[in-house]
Amino acid sequence: MKLYVSADMEGTAGVCSWSQVDPSNQHEYPIYRRYMSHEVRAAIDGARACGPCDVLVNDSHWDMRNLLWDELPDDVRVISGARKPLSMAEGASDRYDAAFFTGYHGAIGTAGAVLAHTYNDATLYEVRVNGVACSEALLNAAVLGLYGTPVVMVTGDRTTVESTLRALPWAVGVPVKDAVGYYAANSLTPDAACRAIAEGAREAIARIASAKPFTFEPPIELVIETATVPQADFIELLPRFERIGGRTVRFVCGEYLTAFHAFLVAMRLGGAANIPA
Repeated sequence: MKLYVSADMEGTAGVCSWSQVDPSNQHEYPIYRRYMSHEVRAAIDGARACGPCDVLVNDSHWDMRNLLWDELPDDVRVISGARKPLSMAEGASDRYDAAFFTGYHGAIGTAGAVLAHTYNDATLYEVRVNGVACSEALLNAAVLGLYGTPVVMVTGDRTTVESTLRALPWAVGVPVKDAVGYYAANSLTPDAACRAIAEGAREAIARIASAKPFTFEPPIELVIETATVPQADFIELLPRFERIGGRTVRFVCGEYLTAFHAFLVAMRLGGAANIPA
């Protein structure tokens, strides 16, 4: 079997503050990148308990250089660094039988989700595809779905897991913490979280026959609400983007991969408006 893993960090057990996941913080970040790495290892080990497994891991947090390679099995491949053409879904292809999302978090504006945001909360307030408000999990699952790869496990806080499973009911969810607020969590310990993730991975692989790729039916309508008006000013300059509100732009195309690329370009260009004139 061939397994794809997209690994984020905010949904890691114990994480409840940006300082814990910010690579510039050399006090807490080194501790929590190790916990993130251990959770990825637990997911891989759980999958491999069901049989041989060829694994690709895509480091998907912040600058995407977080995983401690010596904490992972020595035969996996790891995609590291930014800016990747497919970002958190980089490496997606039709060679993978299933995907895991580890350490994921809720969409921006979600109540009861720790550090909830969608890709870049300084630029994006909401992202909708075909009328569906999307988290990173849904945006990325739809990329994998283009290649026929179903997401079969997601880990993170309980709200994030439950909201993702409403769209991907065939997947196994492993909640490693409960949000007490945006900046607080009631969490499993790292070791307990790893045991739960390994068990979830075993269950997910056992249920893989009933899993389905997640897709959006064309035509694709991408609607982005930015955090500020100047960001929408910038994005509106891109071909095929239509301004439909003070902070809202719209992009319509025939297939999802084009829309996802447009989303990434819009996010990055909109971020340029954050630089003082």
